[in-house]
Amino acid sequence: MEQLTLTTPALLFSAISLLLLAYTNRFLAYAQIVRGLHAKFKEDPTHILLGQINNLRKRLYMTRTMQVLGIGSLLLCVMCMFLIYVHYQTLAELIFGIALVMLILSLAISVWEIQISVKALDLHLSDMEK
Repeated sequence: MEQLTLTTPALLFSAISLLLLAYTNRFLAYAQIVRGLHAKFKEDPTHILLGQINNLRKRLYMTRTMQVLGIGSLLLCVMCMFLIYVHYQTLAELIFGIALVMLILSLAISVWEIQISVKALDLHLSDMEK
């Protein structure tokens, strides 16, 4: 295995930053949807609205987990760079590995959340078909 250098964890900065921006935009969109559903639910608490509320709650928690894992990955990349700088190579490689695992988990949850979002939109489409 080649020795880990400062540039390797630094390369993830832009990728993780863009990923966190996408997650934040997704979260803000959900917040707007929740506010709209809240108003609709106060007027008419129907069965389909309850399903949407439960679906959104699950997706919000998933998005929070994605954000926490992404931020943790970025933090560990910074820590890795510091450890490389102070010549703790073995510990730096371990920390970088953990950062990569956290990023992988964040992306995997993102894929799962997208699948749930598609199911939610499918509910809307099926409701219009009736």
